[in-house]
Amino acid sequence: MALDPRPFDVKYLDNPSQAELRELTLEHTPAVQKTAAGSINKVSRNKARMAKFTYIIDSREDHPWSHNTMAPEKAKELIERQNKYIAEKGELIAIDGYVGLGERAFGATWLYTKEGANIAGMQQILAFPRSDVEPEANLGNAFQPTFRLVYTPNLFLDDMPGRQAILVDIENWTTHVIGADYFGESKKGVLRMLNHYVYENGGLVLHAGAKAVTQSSGGKLTMTVMGLSGTGKTTTTFSKQGEITEPIQDDMVVLWPGGELSITEDGCFAKIDGLSAESEPVIHAGTVSADAWLENAFLNADGSFDFFKGALSADEAKRLREILLLTGANEANLDKFINGEVKAEDVLSDLGVPQDGWDFVKWTQNGRSIIPMSSIPGAADLHNIPRVESMGILNRDEGADAATPGILRFNSPEQAAGYFMLGETSKTSAAGKERGKTRSPFTQPFFPAKHARQAERFAELAATMKHVGMWLMNTGYVGGDGRDAKAGKALKVKIPHSSAMLEALLSGDIKWKRDEDFGYDVVDVDAPENAALVERVPAEILQPKRFFEKQGRLDEYQTWVSQMKTQRRSFLEKFGVDPKIVSATCN
Repeated sequence: MALDPRPFDVKYLDNPSQAELRELTLEHTPAVQKTAAGSINKVSRNKARMAKFTYIIDSREDHPWSHNTMAPEKAKELIERQNKYIAEKGELIAIDGYVGLGERAFGATWLYTKEGANIAGMQQILAFPRSDVEPEANLGNAFQPTFRLVYTPNLFLDDMPGRQAILVDIENWTTHVIGADYFGESKKGVLRMLNHYVYENGGLVLHAGAKAVTQSSGGKLTMTVMGLSGTGKTTTTFSKQGEITEPIQDDMVVLWPGGELSITEDGCFAKIDGLSAESEPVIHAGTVSADAWLENAFLNADGSFDFFKGALSADEAKRLREILLLTGANEANLDKFINGEVKAEDVLSDLGVPQDGWDFVKWTQNGRSIIPMSSIPGAADLHNIPRVESMGILNRDEGADAATPGILRFNSPEQAAGYFMLGETSKTSAAGKERGKTRSPFTQPFFPAKHARQAERFAELAATMKHVGMWLMNTGYVGGDGRDAKAGKALKVKIPHSSAMLEALLSGDIKWKRDEDFGYDVVDVDAPENAALVERVPAEILQPKRFFEKQGRLDEYQTWVSQMKTQRRSFLEKFGVDPKIVSATCN
């Protein structure tokens, strides 16, 4: 049964233009600013996706989901509240489009009350228009989506945690977003459903960027780069390795048997904290253009961007007082800060994490921009994607025990499956106040079914992809964190290091050696064949054990090795992973 793309008896603003959506945003969306570039920045209440407020509608006792669940009776009552709210508003913005291109494209309709006009504008950028997918003769017919999302940002649920709920109705392929105002809930709302739909049809969605690589022979292949938010997927996807790579996607791709790849979005949703023209020229140029949409960027009084903003000054808080109140700042605390009664250092930890009630003092590091693929120079032909022949995972290692090699190669499909299932990294600002190391199966927090199914499906797909090389890259630190690196006590893996390692990997020039502790392959830093790479990347990043030896901290390294093996085995066994995979990963 096809979904009804217009299920409400209200006036629809059907597929407004980008200009119209900007006008609607300035008129109806709270806490927005016009930038000096002419684009629009929304300061949101939620600074990240709220997984803890996301629920699959289901009451089965076998609980086949990796997410929270909600009984259908309770969900129905909340959805009826949303329906009543929409009827009272009397209007909805409707965006029709596709997730993907070609035969693997899936139609979706996104519906928003007008205070979500900015989210509609951002989503329209990422969706492929009907004209890119359907034959011209079909465009006059009613749209038939596979997925539907209904978004009411300012309907607050006072009897629910966080006054909000994201309800996922898998049976009817519909997601209801209530009380959240973060764009990621729109983007991931449909992509979460796509995860389950694709799984049921024999594929696997990867939380990954992808780029096309031209080989010296002239042939092309696709490289995928998996990673949790903040690990560097977008940076890696859009960085150049000479002239041999072309970006395809920066966030989610679909893997099918034989290494076939299909895409999901017509743009990118990029983190902008620390963004500069020198480090990330493509993303920076797109972000500061008039065509971009922004979320939680810091704007100076003249509308210019500050992508390095940390703590606010009292004067800045005073200038932004109205917006800070609209986005949840405690009024009494805000005024104390503005009046100088409380200073930033009084309420921020050594790591810069604010105390409860003082979040407004530290500007979020999870600011984002939406950039259309048409603004990305040198992008690949999205209608002709080469098959996958290289698959990697990013680990933004950080902390005193950060000892992941700069780049490593897996020497068996079972070993690769184990590390992909681990999904190791360090939590970043996308996780809110939480910090520290984490594991997330296949870096995929959007897979709604039990995560063990990802390992099962990947094993099935890997059996059809004997040609695919698999690897891992550290995008964080060795031996510490940012403060340690500044003090000369740790090494930071910089963007030029990552590019150099990928260039060497893609060219096939690396001479590898077996790591004696974990059994994967690392760069042989003493081999003459790797001299050019070692000139560009410190040997201690390529082989972190050398760093710990030089620092007189070899005992810390050996402790880390032992702990990693134990923790990894426990994690994999918890999900019922095949013992062959566990053995290849942890012995």
